Amino acid sequence: MTEWTDRTVVVTGAARGIGAAIAQRLTDEGSRVVVTDVLPDELTETAEAIGAHPVTADIGTEDGVRSVVDQARAHFGGDIDVWVGNAGVARGEGLESSEAEWSSSWEINVLAHVRAARLLIPGWLERGHGRFVVTASAAGLLTILGQPTYAVTKHGAEAFAEWLAATYGHRGIDVHAICPQGVRTDMYPGPNDGALAAVIGHDGALQPADVADALVKAVAAEEFLVLPHPEVKDYFAFRASNTDKWLGGMQRLQARVDQLGADEK
Repeated sequence: MTEWTDRTVVVTGAARGIGAAIAQRLTDEGSRVVVTDVLPDELTETAEAIGAHPVTADIGTEDGVRSVVDQARAHFGGDIDVWVGNAGVARGEGLESSEAEWSSSWEINVLAHVRAARLLIPGWLERGHGRFVVTASAAGLLTILGQPTYAVTKHGAEAFAEWLAATYGHRGIDVHAICPQGVRTDMYPGPNDGALAAVIGHDGALQPADVADALVKAVAAEEFLVLPHPEVKDYFAFRASNTDKWLGGMQRLQARVDQLGADEK
């Protein structure tokens, strides 16, 4: 028996990629899993393949989050034990990112977690336990070039997870922030996706199943940060201890991206 055995778990953004891999792993661990996404056909296919219950919903709205919570409770006839907030978007580019791109990034990457916590944590506090997982990305600990919408909102997601852990951890609420670097999903740039992709390379990109494995291990070890790429811990420590040097390195990386972009024109 593991921490996941006989638990009711919701995984958002689970039609494919990291969410689907986490849902697969947790069903294998003995959990009752609800998967949710805005892609009904792919979601149904994933749910059937792993033995999960699909709920099509837009997690970027308050009504969408509430619908998922209500349907999960109704389907399994009880409360949700674990929420894995994995849904996320990467929209916009630079300062040219539109108001709509900023808004949708906030709604999905940050406020979806806030809305789920409002609905779940009061009940968890009454019974003395619950688990809240946020997929925040290494961009939430460090930063990312090119997309301020993603960097800023993933920082917000990680900060919200920290706040939950600090505020409710002593009352039985376990919180985890998943912070991988590159993972081979539809959101990850391919080798022909421009100057930034050429600079950052692809050798360190993991498979979604590696992220699911890291989550299970971090929960067993009672660790807040889930780091599928262990080197992120060292990067994070270096950034905190020598911020100016860290930023200097990022500036040099951006300069390489700018030069490659100019050469491509």
